[in-house]
Amino acid sequence: MQALSCLVPSRSRGVPRYPACRNPNPAIRCSNEGGTSLTSRPRTDIGVPVLRNFEIFFDVSSPWTYLAFTRVLPVLARVPAHTQWRPILVGGVFNAVNREVYDRRANPDQRKAAYYRKDLQDWARLAGIKIGNPPQFPVRAVEAMRCVVAAEEAGALVPLSKALFEAYWGDLRDISDRAVLAEVIRSIGLDADGILARAGAAAIKDRLRVNTDELIARGGFGSPTFFIDGGDMYFGNDRLPLVEAALCTH
Repeated sequence: MQALSCLVPSRSRGVPRYPACRNPNPAIRCSNEGGTSLTSRPRTDIGVPVLRNFEIFFDVSSPWTYLAFTRVLPVLARVPAHTQWRPILVGGVFNAVNREVYDRRANPDQRKAAYYRKDLQDWARLAGIKIGNPPQFPVRAVEAMRCVVAAEEAGALVPLSKALFEAYWGDLRDISDRAVLAEVIRSIGLDADGILARAGAAAIKDRLRVNTDELIARGGFGSPTFFIDGGDMYFGNDRLPLVEAALCTH
């Protein structure tokens, strides 16, 4: 699916010529070469392109967030943005504003549940990842998410998040187990003892709590939730085409 409708460039003497894109942002020009890519191109005659502020609120205990995490990275490679990763505790969000989730888990509609499982696997195949059925679900991901916040200080939030998603959803490991957490942290080259110790610091706990409370205050109700320029909210893996279109426009 294309996020914006842009024409394929024509060529004159071997030089591509781009017709007017329907993107109303004059600082960003979009190309669709071969019909598959969406790329932000700075207009050198205007100057530095305008980049959007992009916040990603997420918890590694959600399979749909694993899908969105996997798919948003190439989006950001195509359409750069000022990105802030905002780790949260999705259970805290559910407890505050979305307790129906627990009712649906306790009393599932069997038809919807069967389709849910199929839909999840269809998306996993599309994203090229493995999503299984962890024995510990829902998992207590408090310490894991604190480690993600601590890893951000070491510039490793994305690598550790990816490793935790893979360990839990792909390898079906219990990421609430401290020994498992330590192995996952070491697997990306970080000091496990140092990250685990830092994860227990009051500042890290507070940051995770503040992120969670802020998402609730801004109208969020689950993971993943995206915000563009502060107030433009999108929820869910399947909204990424809309996110990409919004990031490419102004």
